[in-house]
Amino acid sequence: MIRPLPPNGTPPETTDRRDATPRLPALFLGLIAFALTLFLLVAAKFILISLTTAIIVFSLTSEAINAIARLRIGPAHIPMRLASLVALLLIAAGLFTLSALLLSQANEVVTMALTYTEPASRAIAELFRWMGPDIENAVLSSLRSTELPGYLRAVAGQAGSLLSGTILVILFVGFLFAERVWFFTKLVNLLGDAERAERTGTIIESIMRRVNHYLLVKTGVSATTGVAVYAIFTVAGFDLALPVAILTFVLNFIPSLGSIVATCLAALVVYVQTGDARSMLAVLAGVGVVQFIIGNIIDPMLMGRALRLSSFGIIISLAFWGAVWGLPGMFLAVPIMVAVMIVCSHIPGLRPLAVLLSREGLPETEAQTVAALNRR
Repeated sequence: MIRPLPPNGTPPETTDRRDATPRLPALFLGLIAFALTLFLLVAAKFILISLTTAIIVFSLTSEAINAIARLRIGPAHIPMRLASLVALLLIAAGLFTLSALLLSQANEVVTMALTYTEPASRAIAELFRWMGPDIENAVLSSLRSTELPGYLRAVAGQAGSLLSGTILVILFVGFLFAERVWFFTKLVNLLGDAERAERTGTIIESIMRRVNHYLLVKTGVSATTGVAVYAIFTVAGFDLALPVAILTFVLNFIPSLGSIVATCLAALVVYVQTGDARSMLAVLAGVGVVQFIIGNIIDPMLMGRALRLSSFGIIISLAFWGAVWGLPGMFLAVPIMVAVMIVCSHIPGLRPLAVLLSREGLPETEAQTVAALNRR
């Protein structure tokens, strides 16, 4: 039976089942991919943290190797392989020395913390004495029930894995040095276009430049802060000056939160040693002034416009990578965020994300990146 046409002569609307197909499967696939990526990040975090650290170390030293290879002694010059080998040996020596120093200081801090566990609990509880004896006793009971010695021994056990991580980082850096000669050739063959390979190389070089600048400035600023804290403890005659200074140096690599934790930790160490609230407040004020001047005046002045990241984005990055990789993730959060912002700024579809991650909403364009690299 043939249905009659409507009065306007147009055929009745038909429903295309393909057009009505819901897009929920695509959303589910995206969620599954995100969950799988998150699972792999957590499951392989030791290898991924070591690999990320090795890439950063390689980035920091690659320019130095190029400079050494360009040196000429009369008609002769230093071969690239020899320069890479010497750099790898220096990196291995430096990483092993740093690991040994951190392990020795961590063991000293854990030993002292175990000794001061009970006095520290009483000293902290006394800070709440003004609220009444019931509150003071409740705080003391809560601190005693936390089993702090067990946590400290667990932290010391995790610090022991630092040596194996150092060995893995050195191996990764060695293979990166070996492969750096053929990197651009592989990039051209992978992308199938020399122009696209050149653009990708520009993005990678921009990431390396920005991360290197950030790490060099942060190292200098953190070292200056650690020296200032060491001087304060030494002049005042407090114990644990070197461990507190080293912890301050390390914690200052964590943006925003690290300086706050380091300042409170220094004040708490003084209060546990002396039991004097005035000494604690004096150290808190002194270290706080040092952190404020260096972190809010000197650091931004040296950093300039090389690292224009959103403060809120930094906090989100710290929370995410801290949850995924723990404390090492918080140290690597800013370099990873720099890389993500630069990559997104060069991809038109992802540029809105780069705008959100940048401080002023003005991430570098490709032309600005090329101009900045040419000025070097």
